[in-house]
Amino acid sequence: MDFNLVTNIETCSQYINNTVPLNMVYYSHIPTAVVSLLVGFFVFIKNRNNLSGKLLFYISIVFSIWTFSDLILWTSYDSRMYMFFWVCTALSEILLFLVSLYFVYVFIKKRSISLKFKLIFALLIAPVLALVNTKYYVTFFSISDCIPINGPLWKNYILPFDLMVIFYITIFSITKYVKAEKDFKKQILLVTIGIDLFLIIFILMGFISDYLIEHNVTDATSAYGYELYGLFGMPIFLGFLVYLIVQYKAFDIKILSVQALVVALVILIGSQFAFIQNPINMVLTGITLAIAVGFGWTLIRSVKMEVQRKEELQIMTNRLAQANDQLRKLDNAKSEFISIASHQLRTPLTAIKGFISLLLEGSYGKINSMLKDVLNKIYISNERLIDLVEDMLNLSRIESGRMEYDIKKVNMEEVLKEICDTFSIRSKEKGLKLELKLPENPLPEVTTDRNKIREVISNLVDNAIKYTLKGWVTVKLSQNEDKVRIAVIDTGIGVPKEEMPYLFEKFSRGKDINRLNTGGTGLGLHVGKKMIESLSGKLWVESEGAGKGSTFIVELPVEIKEAK
Repeated sequence: MDFNLVTNIETCSQYINNTVPLNMVYYSHIPTAVVSLLVGFFVFIKNRNNLSGKLLFYISIVFSIWTFSDLILWTSYDSRMYMFFWVCTALSEILLFLVSLYFVYVFIKKRSISLKFKLIFALLIAPVLALVNTKYYVTFFSISDCIPINGPLWKNYILPFDLMVIFYITIFSITKYVKAEKDFKKQILLVTIGIDLFLIIFILMGFISDYLIEHNVTDATSAYGYELYGLFGMPIFLGFLVYLIVQYKAFDIKILSVQALVVALVILIGSQFAFIQNPINMVLTGITLAIAVGFGWTLIRSVKMEVQRKEELQIMTNRLAQANDQLRKLDNAKSEFISIASHQLRTPLTAIKGFISLLLEGSYGKINSMLKDVLNKIYISNERLIDLVEDMLNLSRIESGRMEYDIKKVNMEEVLKEICDTFSIRSKEKGLKLELKLPENPLPEVTTDRNKIREVISNLVDNAIKYTLKGWVTVKLSQNEDKVRIAVIDTGIGVPKEEMPYLFEKFSRGKDINRLNTGGTGLGLHVGKKMIESLSGKLWVESEGAGKGSTFIVELPVEIKEAK
């Protein structure tokens, strides 16, 4: 075939322009190419070390080459240039499909393909490179239709190859989608649908054009006009891509949505100049374009500043989370240390208590009253230390989640009688009346930990006796719907309203408490509240103020399955 047979095709150009308006050609080619290049370049700049970002940029470049080549075909006056760019469209088309396949693979697998597959890619391109400039690709140039006629290379190789790539992308994505994590599944879905729609629309319009020509439905130029619509598959793909970036921060980009919106708006407004004929409309469109550029620039800057502030806040949040993790580790180490130390302390303190008891009982001989008084003081101080060690052990177990509970049916009347019998002598020594009020009808047994409940209520009764100078202490048992309520009521120093919120905090003790009882640790109420809450109950205090007594209330459900 002699490619110089037609050296000037101005007549063909006029025919083509009359068949398909050039402004439609410009509108389909230029905006799509520019937008794809801008998005691809932006992703590349933001991810220079990211292979999938680079491949996306390569897709935009190859697509723009094909678009530019096709635009020349619609506007060229020289058959030699026409034939050259017709060859360029074939090469860029097959390269576009290969790079798209490469992009999907890297995006999903997060790594490049092996050297073996790169060699396979090269072999797939080789037949096109070898035959694209022969009669197998362009059979002849139709002077009547002003267009080259495709040979068997396109229909028998390039078209099947394009279909194979689309099929492989779909199958590959489906297999990886099944095994992927939930969030990444959505990303695979978006990328696959976007790239498939782009490639299918791109190839479908070319197939329709050839079908119409082959079956003489319309003339060749009109048929190839359908290819213009194939270019709009790229904006669809870019739409999926922008959503992917905005929703899932793909390619580590956070403000592409606003930038893409502004750029697309400016391009669409600017492309209107291809259709405008009236000078007034041209001026109005220019003003609109200037306003869009100004507002768009302001919007991008404001969004960028907002993103930067969010990033700074995220950095601070991450640092705070790391600090919290470190504090948690330190707190666990502290709890572990307290647990070990408490265990080591409890053994000698118990031994001291035993030997003092033997001395006071006269097991080692009689002792005089002065020595007995000293031993009693030592015994009391040792008891305080034992209580402190026990509270610290309980606190350590609660905070580390190692507290063990023995859940069974408990008769609360028996427990309260035992507690009151234990403290009756102490209350008489202080001149206080200790009273137990039980309901007329027996209450149902409570499913709870007997020892823990006894320990908590004993501590409340002990505190009531300690901090009551005169009057009485009452332990009252009642039922409130499906809960059992134990109230320890006294006529003691009371609790000021400003101290109530802090009464159950660790190491928290009121001012009057410090004056009346210097031996307290401030752990008993805190540990007791934690125990009761672990048993699905509540512990709180009620008081009218300083000097007006107080009521500590424990409320337990009749039935619980297990401690928290």
